[in-house]
Amino acid sequence: MKLGAKELRTTRSTILQKRKLKKNPIYIIVDNVLDTYNVGAIFRLADAVAAERVILCGQAETPPHTRIKKASINTTEWVAWEYAETAISAISNLKSEISNLKVVAIEQSSKSVPFDTFDYQFPLALVVGHESDGVSKEVLKMSDAVVELPMFGVNKSLNVMVSLGIVLYMAIKKL
Repeated sequence: MKLGAKELRTTRSTILQKRKLKKNPIYIIVDNVLDTYNVGAIFRLADAVAAERVILCGQAETPPHTRIKKASINTTEWVAWEYAETAISAISNLKSEISNLKVVAIEQSSKSVPFDTFDYQFPLALVVGHESDGVSKEVLKMSDAVVELPMFGVNKSLNVMVSLGIVLYMAIKKL
């Protein structure tokens, strides 16, 4: 099933329709991302790669929210999501639920490796963080790996949704 923006904005999914959709073993953990347009765009990305679930953590706004709905083009109706108080609890819960889960944070850190050299394995949880503060230090410690995108200009980082999109499409090449 493929729906255009106009159809997505006006549809509501049913449980049966959601169950019929093929999902990839990808989980997106959103660690305190505050911008509702970023959150909405993350839902669009999750739908684009058929991610299993989005987990919104901390101070991230949750659907229903008008700006999330607008930025997501209502894909919040089609992508499974949940809220967790912290990204730490989200990771712990996922690891207890899914065996062999690999948790990869997208962040600049002393232990990060270039995103395009990393060997992505599934099931996979990708963690993105706060627009200014990034992924929390505690979450970086819990992660199996940290990947980063090279920055060649004067700006030291990319938008959280853009970074996630680039890494997601690199990762799904392995599926």
